[in-house]
Amino acid sequence: MRVGIITLIVAYVLSQFYRAFLAVMTPALKTDLGATPEDLAQASGAWFLVFALMQIPVGWALDNIGPRKVAAGLLALGGAGGAALFAMATTPDHILYAMILIGIGCSPVLMASYFIFARLYSPAVFGTLAGMVIGFGALGNIAGALPLALAVEQFGWRTCLWALATVTLVVAALIMVTVDNPPKVEVEEGQAKGSVLDLLKMPALWALFPLMFVNYAAAAGLRGSWAGPFLRDVYGLDTTGIGWVTMAIALAMVIGSFTYGPMDRIFGTRKWVIFTGNIVAVFMVFLLWFAPEAGIWRVALTMAAIGLFASSFPLLMAHGRSFYPPHLVGRGVTLMNMFGIGGVGVFQYASASVYRSAQGPDVSVTAPYQAVFLFFAVPGLIGCLLYLFSQDRTD
Repeated sequence: MRVGIITLIVAYVLSQFYRAFLAVMTPALKTDLGATPEDLAQASGAWFLVFALMQIPVGWALDNIGPRKVAAGLLALGGAGGAALFAMATTPDHILYAMILIGIGCSPVLMASYFIFARLYSPAVFGTLAGMVIGFGALGNIAGALPLALAVEQFGWRTCLWALATVTLVVAALIMVTVDNPPKVEVEEGQAKGSVLDLLKMPALWALFPLMFVNYAAAAGLRGSWAGPFLRDVYGLDTTGIGWVTMAIALAMVIGSFTYGPMDRIFGTRKWVIFTGNIVAVFMVFLLWFAPEAGIWRVALTMAAIGLFASSFPLLMAHGRSFYPPHLVGRGVTLMNMFGIGGVGVFQYASASVYRSAQGPDVSVTAPYQAVFLFFAVPGLIGCLLYLFSQDRTD
């Protein structure tokens, strides 16, 4: 199973790469396909939305089929197939369709590892293990920054996408060979099998959903879509320059994921660790909105700080995990993930309209980006305030 977990982490590296690589390729895709910032934001948003919508069927499949076939099959068909379609793209619409396919392919890989952790390991270490997967997986986030920028300049973006399609297919095959399904939880006689509706009836989870919906939106939106166009238009950075800044954001997200994981055991609380980190992240987004022309170093550090403090996803997952009954673990982790990734998708997709509506002949080049940053910041603040009503629980 250890080899299988490593393989799933490699698959999650690819998932992190695919959700973030568009920002770096902004100049090349604009030159070759005429793709605008709105096109790329909508394509990135579509990835997150379809990823989120897949969580309900993925949760059912994990509980009833098991992680091996679910992760391997979807990654091969959607992930590798979508990358191949992207490599052949001739219009921005083709990028949209490719990202939808890739989102379907990536939808089970993180939850497959979480499902195995929840079935085989103590709940007390779930947050640490969840953070470990996110942390190692975020290497894909790093690879989608400066390394991708250099590869695109050296080999071209189409060659890079064909290589990614091949790698994705190989990883899917390795999952099929190395991952073992954990033993099924037997439902006691007379006990209902349950469904996601039973989870939605739990008031404790509803206090977590708002923050789960908004906490990752700004960091993912900057890293995946808006950092590239913003740095190009406001500071004149090229592909390599954008790669350096987005790599700093990615590294900060790696550090944040590893750091958040054991914090609940160190401080004896999940709620206040999560709240403190997220309120700092929201403050940084407001700062980016208030001073977008503060200088490239300050802006880059602010973006990195957003990535660092907004990386509470694994601890939020652990907070939700503490309320699930054992036989609904698969649907529980995917339900939380649906809110988290779905929020990113909604904000990414809608941010394109916010950017477009803020444009005009009499506005500065920074104004549309400021509108996008404020669009991320205000819901983030609301999510933090609603989270104050949550029930703290550790294992």
